[in-house]
Amino acid sequence: MSRVALLGTLGYGLLLVGLATRTGGMLALALIFVIYLAAGLLFEPLPINFQVSRTITPDRVSPGEPIFIHLSIINLGTALEKVLLEDPLPRGLSLVDGTNSLLTSLPSGGVLEIDYTVQAGRGIFSFPGLKASATDYLGVFHRQTSALAPGQVQVLPQASQLKRFPIRPRHTRVYSGLIPARQGGSGVEFFGVRLYQPGDPLRRINWRATSRNPDSLFSNDYEQERVADIGLILDARQRTNVYLGTDTQASDRSLFEYEVAATAALAEALLRDGNRVGLLVYGAFLDWTYPGYGKTQRERIFQALSRARVGESSVFSNLHYLPRRVFPTRSQIILISPLVVDDLPILIRLRANGFQVMVVSADPVAYEKTAPISKQGPNELAFRLATLERSVLITNLTHAGVQVLDWDVSTPFDQTVKQAELHLSRAQVVTRGLP
Repeated sequence: MSRVALLGTLGYGLLLVGLATRTGGMLALALIFVIYLAAGLLFEPLPINFQVSRTITPDRVSPGEPIFIHLSIINLGTALEKVLLEDPLPRGLSLVDGTNSLLTSLPSGGVLEIDYTVQAGRGIFSFPGLKASATDYLGVFHRQTSALAPGQVQVLPQASQLKRFPIRPRHTRVYSGLIPARQGGSGVEFFGVRLYQPGDPLRRINWRATSRNPDSLFSNDYEQERVADIGLILDARQRTNVYLGTDTQASDRSLFEYEVAATAALAEALLRDGNRVGLLVYGAFLDWTYPGYGKTQRERIFQALSRARVGESSVFSNLHYLPRRVFPTRSQIILISPLVVDDLPILIRLRANGFQVMVVSADPVAYEKTAPISKQGPNELAFRLATLERSVLITNLTHAGVQVLDWDVSTPFDQTVKQAELHLSRAQVVTRGLP
C-alpha cells in the first residue's frame, strides 16, 4: 500500500470512529493525519524535467583501465525539494571511485554534475540513461522519471605483440607480402637453380653450377613472398569452455578469455604483414567479419572480439555446421579452440577440401588443473585420462596434416609462438616439452 493510501485510510478511519463515539481524542488524532496528508499535497513535486549530457573519457580502453564518467544535469522544471539521481551501470562495469548516485535538492534551472570512475573487462557497454526519483520533505508523494543520457564504451581485447606468425598456405594472392609463395622469383630465401635469362643480375649467377656445365649459365632463384587469405575461427561454444569456480559469469576465470586474446594477437600480426584476414565467431550464433586489409579491418575484428560471448546452441553445438563457403578456396584457416573429439572429422574434411588448417588450442586440462578443487587426489585419474584423450586427438590431427599449436595458457601466448616458430614453419605439431 502506498503512503498516500495509508494516510488517507488511517485519517478517514479515525475520523469515523471519533464521530461515531464522539471522542475528541480520536478526532484530534485524525486531524494530525489529515494535516500531514494536506502538507504533502501542498508540496507535491511536479513532473520532473531534466536535460542530461554524458562525457566518457576515454571511450576505448583495454581491460582494467580506468574510465571516467562525467554527467551534467540541468533542471528544466520546477524546484525539487529532495531528488535521488541514479546512473545505472551496465552489467560488467564496476565502480572504482566516486559515486553514480546522489541525493540532493535542485532548484529550477539548477545545474548539477556527477563524476565517477569505472573499469571493466572485455566488452561493449552502453549506458541506458539517468533515473530520477523526487519526493517532498514529508515523503508523502513520489515521482519517478528517466532521462536519456546515451553513451558507449568499448573495452577492446588486449593483444600480445607477435613479431611473426609463420604459416604456409597452399595458395597466396598476387600482392607482395611476407608469406612464402612456393614459386620462384624475387625474394630472400633460396628456392632453386634455373637457366640464366637475359636481364638476370650478375650477383644471382650460380658460378658453381655453371662450372659443372660449361655450355650453360645458371642463376639462383628465390622464393616469392606474397600475402594470403586467412580465416580466423574463434570457438565460442559453451561445451568447449572451461571455468574456474562456480561463477560462469566471471570472465576473468574463463578459458575463453585467453582464446579471445590469442585471436586478437593473431589478427594484429597477420594484418600487419599485409594479409587479408576474416573472422568467424562460432558459438550460439555465427558472427562473421568479412575479410579485409589494414587498420580498418583490425578495428572491425577487435570490435567483433569485444562483443564475443560464449553461448550454447543445438544448431552450432559442433563444427559440422561450419559454413565453409565463407572462406576463400585454398585459404589458410586458423581455428582457436580447446578442441573436443567431435571436431576431428570436420577438420580432416576441411583439410581434404584444399584448406591449409592450423589449430591454436588452449589446453583445457592443464587450465582446469589450476583450480583449487583439482588438487585433491580423486581427480588425478580423471586428469590423466583427459590428457591421454587430448594427446590422441592431437596425434590424429597431425597425421591428417593439420598443424596444432598446443598452448598451456600459463605461458604467455607470444612466448609460446616464439618457441614453436621453427616447428610451425615445418608443419609439425607443437607440444609443450619440445626443445
